[in-house]
Amino acid sequence: MKVAVSAQGRDLEAMVDSRFGRCSYFIIVDLETEKFEAVANRPGPGGAGVAAAQLMAQREVEAVITGNLGPKAGQGLAVAGITVYRSQGGTVKENLEALRAGELEELGNPTVGSRFGYHR
Repeated sequence: MKVAVSAQGRDLEAMVDSRFGRCSYFIIVDLETEKFEAVANRPGPGGAGVAAAQLMAQREVEAVITGNLGPKAGQGLAVAGITVYRSQGGTVKENLEALRAGELEELGNPTVGSRFGYHR
């Protein structure tokens, strides 16, 4: 299974970013092979959550771990069949271990309103 984690850095020791659409990186991990890649997230001035959801679908991600999720991003991920889990904070590696242990809560609804992570 391919899992994407919203992250503040480029490796498994990076802290999870609480923002989905405006995180700095997505760490995409293949849980079967343990291989991972860091994908820079380059959101524009608007529609970051939708663009991030499209990126996840293009990368054939099956699950996302993040802190917060807006309504449009949530809808985009749901349409793509991507399951979303709420991060427990900490590092990417810690959250992947929590996912494997069945300790992460599945998000069925957005946790924040539109434009939550947008800062001018």
